[in-house]
Amino acid sequence: MIQFPNCKINLGLSILAKRPDGYHELETVFYPIAVSDALEILPADTLTMTQSGIAVPGDPAQNLCLKAYHLLKKDFPQLPPVQMHLHKNIPMGAGLGGGSSDGTAALLILNQQFSLGLNDSELIDYASQLGSDCPFFVYNKACHAKGRGEILTPIELDLSNYQFLLVHPGIHIATKWAFQQLNPHTKSQSIQSIIEKPIAEWKAALINDFEAPVFEAEPTLSNIKDQLYQLGALYASMSGSGSSLFGIFPANHLNEAPSIAHALRVDLI
Repeated sequence: MIQFPNCKINLGLSILAKRPDGYHELETVFYPIAVSDALEILPADTLTMTQSGIAVPGDPAQNLCLKAYHLLKKDFPQLPPVQMHLHKNIPMGAGLGGGSSDGTAALLILNQQFSLGLNDSELIDYASQLGSDCPFFVYNKACHAKGRGEILTPIELDLSNYQFLLVHPGIHIATKWAFQQLNPHTKSQSIQSIIEKPIAEWKAALINDFEAPVFEAEPTLSNIKDQLYQLGALYASMSGSGSSLFGIFPANHLNEAPSIAHALRVDLI
């Protein structure tokens, strides 16, 4: 069985407080974007995992897809060995949630392929054990997020009449470092209230708290955001703690992607 785990962007990201457990209280809106990896899972004699596409650094045993398998295996000992193959297309460490999406897709495939009978609420519980972003990909629709990102409420937000441009500048931003640069505090407006306004009003109010320290450290990213607005974006922002950025444009505005990539001097995703 094969699925195509997609990425997400953050529409606004407020870091509100440091929690006793070491995590941070946050508020954001997750929105799914149709840029995808591919994950295939087949029954096998032994548990194995292979990868292609963008190289995934680190210990393969720590891949969230394998962690998802072992998480389910504890509660469903009848789960047979499988062969997993992950083709990686979503850049890693880019604020797009690609790894989280892959791990959640593994839960969904295993549940369906081997008739485990888990409902969405149970899948969300397993996903939250994999990572803070993972539960979103069970819903995989616009969601208002609180807590450390795992308290999710689906919202009515349809941006299908707009065009999205994702930019990956190839700069790595360490999430731990990014959090250390912030001064968590409550905001005068909630992201939930801002997102209800017309998109033309988002530019001044819908803020990603990570942008200020990250842009100071990497001015190239600030320049890319400025260029997205110059190209006609109604709203532009960094996603997560970076370094990917996105612009939301009127329909049919982006007809010459290669020339836009040349203007930005970066790769488009």
